Amino acid sequence: MSSLDLTPLREAIDACDAELVQLLSRRKALTEQVGIVKQQTGAPLYAPDREALLIKARREQAREAGVNPELVEDILRRMMREAYENQQGKLACVAPELSPVVVVGGDGAMGQLFVKQFLRSGFEVRVLDKKQQNETNDILAGARMVLLSVPINAVEQVVSSLPELDENCLLVDVTSVKQAPIQAMLKKHKGPVLGLHPMFGPDISHWVKQTIVACEGRASPLCESLLEQLAIWGSNLVRIDAKKHDQAMQIIQVMRHLTTFVYGQFLAKQCHTLEELRSCSSPIYQLELMMVGRLFAQSPELYSDIMLAQFSDVEGLLASYQDTFALTLDKLQRGDKAGLIEAFSEAKQYFSDAASQFLSQSRGLLNKANDAKVLD
Repeated sequence: MSSLDLTPLREAIDACDAELVQLLSRRKALTEQVGIVKQQTGAPLYAPDREALLIKARREQAREAGVNPELVEDILRRMMREAYENQQGKLACVAPELSPVVVVGGDGAMGQLFVKQFLRSGFEVRVLDKKQQNETNDILAGARMVLLSVPINAVEQVVSSLPELDENCLLVDVTSVKQAPIQAMLKKHKGPVLGLHPMFGPDISHWVKQTIVACEGRASPLCESLLEQLAIWGSNLVRIDAKKHDQAMQIIQVMRHLTTFVYGQFLAKQCHTLEELRSCSSPIYQLELMMVGRLFAQSPELYSDIMLAQFSDVEGLLASYQDTFALTLDKLQRGDKAGLIEAFSEAKQYFSDAASQFLSQSRGLLNKANDAKVLD
């Protein structure tokens, strides 16, 4: 056998990989047991202090063993995500007073997500959608929580068409605008009202670390009970005034979706195929293409509604955006390098210390995007 023969080394690596698979299987079994205990005791799925200590300890262990701590943390975080997914079967219920729950629009994608989650926690769940319109009164009878998961442009009409609810029933909506829906619910219902905005789509595999914005309507212990239940599922809760929420969403959602929508249309009109662009793209542009493509893989009705719902409110922002683009174009046309550098510096001040943090975080994402490449 040649001293340069790779076969025995590759066989040894394969053996190590096989051992890793067996270790992962053992870890999976243990995390599933942890999930059962959490469900029985009402413990939250996500324990941030435990996660931070675990990662810190393993990173230190990696340094002592001569292994890259970043590699170990990447592996740990991926295993943790898998563990959270494995613990979704049965979840704790800490707000039984909210049962039965009625999900209006429960046949839709987001509605189904909430239905499934409440069922996993043992709630009685009823669905009220178009197919059940003739049974509206029976379905709503005795409901302790009514959750509206309907298109933005239908919320106010759906609220107004609801029969009178018990005053001890919590009325909630999960749309991406908050002021108008909350006002409609307050006008219709005498009991507790809460506005929620899940900052995720229906394709999530678990709720751990997923952000849900909560806007007060009419406060009640029932509102706090629902928020506690969301926290048990691992959600990251952000409480904010409805007006401030809508103003923030004008930038976070409407302007972002509008920009992505326009850029996707622009790409579709170019002479290059998507395959050609991807073949010579850097990892960061691969990620940008993914984000653009992600929008066009989803509901055109949803994104049209999001952009239209607040368009009149973002016209000023859009004008400012156009002005910024025009000023940048003017600098380019005049070859004004000093002006471009000055503009760059002004924007950099806005990001401040976060710029370095984003650089570090994005480096990990870019490495993963590059790792995922398949070469012919």
